[in-house]
Order: sequence, then structure tokens, then C-alpha cells
Amino acid sequence: MTRLILAGLLGLAVMSVSWAGAGGTFAEGRTQFSLVAGNTYAFEKSYIAIGGSASYNVMDGLGVGLSLEKWSGDGPGITKYSPLVQYVFYQVPRFQPYVGAFYRRTIIEGLPSINSTGTRAGVMMASGENAYLSFGFVNETYLDCSKSIYRVCSETSPDISVIFAF
Repeated sequence: MTRLILAGLLGLAVMSVSWAGAGGTFAEGRTQFSLVAGNTYAFEKSYIAIGGSASYNVMDGLGVGLSLEKWSGDGPGITKYSPLVQYVFYQVPRFQPYVGAFYRRTIIEGLPSINSTGTRAGVMMASGENAYLSFGFVNETYLDCSKSIYRVCSETSPDISVIFAF
């Protein structure tokens, strides 16, 4: 069901590319930086995650970028690297819905590294001239995953961040 909703939102994103209106913060050529810090879960363990991402808008609303996260806590240390793509429905006043996708390389201390793919969706709300709060969900599926090693091969989690645009 989640994938069907995300596919529908992505379809709307593709159709909205031709809509009139300036992208503002999400205009072509603008750069966004996102900070991530908080409690999260992976492989049935609790972690504190700290990280960030940078993206560049290749056209109004459509950004491509990279992210890096470092997780520590209840289990082995985790480092995550991700190229990503995201579309922000900048035409919507007040709250800007977004959809995105990523490919991720996860390095886990003491275990083999693993790759994953994922989708994200949510809304952004302006909290200043060039700042946004983002609230949504992420669904991640680990590729070539063995439950005997990793315990869990697909996860859905909240996605909350602060975004600065330049």
C-alpha cells in the first residue's frame, strides 16, 4: 500500500514539472543542506543518529544529492552513505509535500556491509526565509539480506529533519 501511495505521489511530481510558478527555495540552481540528529532504530536495535545531506536542484522542485549518517548506541556502529533524488511540490502553499528515493550503502561494525533501496514521503513547512522543517516517513529494503545475519530486511521509520537552502 505504501509503495502504491508513493508511486501516485511520484506521478504527480512528474506531471507538476510543467506547472507555472517559481520554485523559490526549491528553484533550479538552489542548494539545500539537511541536518539529522535523533533517536532511530535499525535491525531491532536503538541508536542515536547524527548526519546530514546536501542536494542541488537540477530543475524547479527536483533535487539530487548525497547524505552521510553515523549511528551509535544499542548495537554495532553504523555508517550510511546515500545518493538521493527528491521532488518537492513547491507549488503547494503553506506545506510542501515531497517524495524521494535513494540507494544506500550501510557499513555495520562486525557484520558484512549491505546495500539498500528506499523511498521517502512527507511534508515540509517553512520555519524561516531559507529554513524548513520536514516531517515524513522512510521505507528501506535491504538487498541480498539474510534474516539470520541482520534479523530485519525491510523497515519503515519516521523522517524528521531541518533543511537550510542557499
